[in-house]
Amino acid sequence: MPLAEWLIEEGIAETRALLVDGEQVRTAKVFWPGEVAAGTRTTGKLIAKLKGTRRGVALLGNGTEALVDHLPPHITEGQSLDVVITRAPIAERGRLKRAQARAAGSDAPSPGAGIPEGRIVRRLPVGLWEEVWHAASAASLDFPGGEVLVSVTPAMTVIDIDGIGSPREVALAAVPAIAQALAWFDLGGNIGIDFPTLQTKDDRRAVDEALEAALTGWPHERTAMNGFGFVQLVARLEGPSLLHRFATARLGAAARIALRRGEVAAESGATGRTLLLTVHPALKAKLKQPWLEELARRTGREVRIATDPALAIEAPNAQLLDA
Repeated sequence: MPLAEWLIEEGIAETRALLVDGEQVRTAKVFWPGEVAAGTRTTGKLIAKLKGTRRGVALLGNGTEALVDHLPPHITEGQSLDVVITRAPIAERGRLKRAQARAAGSDAPSPGAGIPEGRIVRRLPVGLWEEVWHAASAASLDFPGGEVLVSVTPAMTVIDIDGIGSPREVALAAVPAIAQALAWFDLGGNIGIDFPTLQTKDDRRAVDEALEAALTGWPHERTAMNGFGFVQLVARLEGPSLLHRFATARLGAAARIALRRGEVAAESGATGRTLLLTVHPALKAKLKQPWLEELARRTGREVRIATDPALAIEAPNAQLLDA
């Protein structure tokens, strides 16, 4: 049987990574240029030191702040120090959650920190990224007889379950989709799963055991289901999930998929000297000129932008024209 392999697509303004097993996606990750990814080693200036602790706040070279742990005892405010990012900054509605870091020792991260080691490909297998992207855009995944709905909040990510059947049947049918959502959406931190209320301990135990089996190999801690059907997971959080990006930068995510569709259209074999991107009017301002210039360079075509308010933000269109 083929082994699962990370495939990396270096898109315009976005690097996409899929862990692919045969024709199935196990895990998905996305990285945007300019972000300080987990594992990055960088330099910061200590601007605040918390009294009585080895923690403080450092101003990084890109102008953002990071909470730093394991500070050397001798360092004082105003000094520079090397740090390793342990969690990237995460945008939330109305605020930016600071990055987290630790004072760097002799260990050095590998190049491309945050991006998994894998095989760089010109284009990910047909349909795989689109399937993950649209699921993340909708924040939901279907399962037989229902769907799981995923919502990000400042406190935790919440997974709700909606389905037809007895509570036990719906809960057990939802487990594979829950495991898929955790991996596809690159979720971490505090995660709450709101299962249908199960009246008997045997039913709750059956769902707990199914969830344990489904999450084998995914590092986490988990509570047993309580009497209201609630389960809490805690997993390592290294940066914004796909759902965080859609919650706080939906236009930016849609602009990047428009650029990708332009590249794919140019690779289709169709002829035409002009690449026309038709987008919702709200997207036009998000298509930065350097991105469009890179699209023209990659495709070898003149790039034109048209707007159509009837298009959904998540449904840009690309086509080649003779003029």
